[in-house]
Amino acid sequence: MDTLCIKSQKQIPAIISFLFLSIILSINSVLAQDGAKLFKQNCAVCHSLGKNMVTGPGLEGVAARVPGDAWLMKWIKNNKAVIASGDAYANKVFAENSKKDMTVFADFKDEELKAIIAYIKAPPAVVAGPSPTPNQPGQAPEEKGVNPLAILLGVIAFLIIIVGVLRGVSHSLKNLQREKQGMPEVEQVGVWRELKIWMGTHKRTMVVIILFVICGLLSATWDGLMGIGVYEGYHPSQPIAFSHKIHAGDNAINCQYCHSGVEKSKTAGIPTVNVCMNCHKGISKGPSGEKGTAEIAKIYAAAGWDPDKGAYTKPQTPIIWTKVHNLPDFVFFSHQQHVKVGKQDCVTCHGEVKETTTVHQDKQMTMGWCIDCHRKTEVPGMKDNPYYESLHKKLAEKYKGQPITVDKMGGIECGKCHY
Repeated sequence: MDTLCIKSQKQIPAIISFLFLSIILSINSVLAQDGAKLFKQNCAVCHSLGKNMVTGPGLEGVAARVPGDAWLMKWIKNNKAVIASGDAYANKVFAENSKKDMTVFADFKDEELKAIIAYIKAPPAVVAGPSPTPNQPGQAPEEKGVNPLAILLGVIAFLIIIVGVLRGVSHSLKNLQREKQGMPEVEQVGVWRELKIWMGTHKRTMVVIILFVICGLLSATWDGLMGIGVYEGYHPSQPIAFSHKIHAGDNAINCQYCHSGVEKSKTAGIPTVNVCMNCHKGISKGPSGEKGTAEIAKIYAAAGWDPDKGAYTKPQTPIIWTKVHNLPDFVFFSHQQHVKVGKQDCVTCHGEVKETTTVHQDKQMTMGWCIDCHRKTEVPGMKDNPYYESLHKKLAEKYKGQPITVDKMGGIECGKCHY
């Protein structure tokens, strides 16, 4: 009994040590994840994790070059103050980088700075993905399997053969019976002739069938006409297989960084190749292996960038993107009105872009779809906006506690979109 107690007492420090080590490792793991997100959102635009220069110097081995983590935290938080203090190393770095000003991150907390530094010291290795499929850039992966149309045609052909065989057997059996009765054989009637005879003897049934067929054709024609200009699911090939999942999803790049007009103008805007080069001066390899590297090389070719010389020495080639979302010319739509004023998320119209590769049209974008959205979506910020104070009071009295949706403020009037 005493021996068991002694063993238990000896095991307690080991258990405590194990739990303490687990907690430390968990904290480091969380810090690394937070550091990766913070770095990608704030630092990756100007710095690479390698040796190559982007807007600022590469950060490989920076922890060994600077006078310590505490100095690096001060530098990130307010490099201008460190330089102004007369710090010798700070002024040396400032001079070596052509006296370029670095962004001040005064709002960063010490925990965030430690997380960023931990991530810089131990960045994740880039793992090559599976070999790319031979599809054209921008196309969805080719689905393997049996074509359902081929199955349907096969079943129809099989049924026709079975019907033909059964008709032949039925005719033979009838002639055998007539032969036993001493009656002459009956000539086999063709399918079309037999059908004509049946139609002549079942005129009322034929009228009903014809009416059903006419109604079906009219319905199919109506559906076909209503589908003109509706391109839900449209997924064209693009000159560069830009992955929204990698950029907006995995790297958490804000949509407004590339589509800068979304809060300011009617159109969201397609980013120029210079916006791509802000990051890709220092990122020449993608997480998808050779395919990612090949796609980034297309960006270099468009910008005229020579990655070996680190300069724009080659001729530029424009990127001709294929437009995905096409509204008719007689429709007015403003991104600024929906995103800035209406506070709508990109997902409302474009679906889960952060989970897709090359973009596709996720919604119908029809007039009915827009009107239905306006009837369901409440107007945001009315109570907290003095501009709407008088209007909100009148609407509240008129609709007596009902939610104030867009249609109640004239959001489905013809002149809002067609004028």
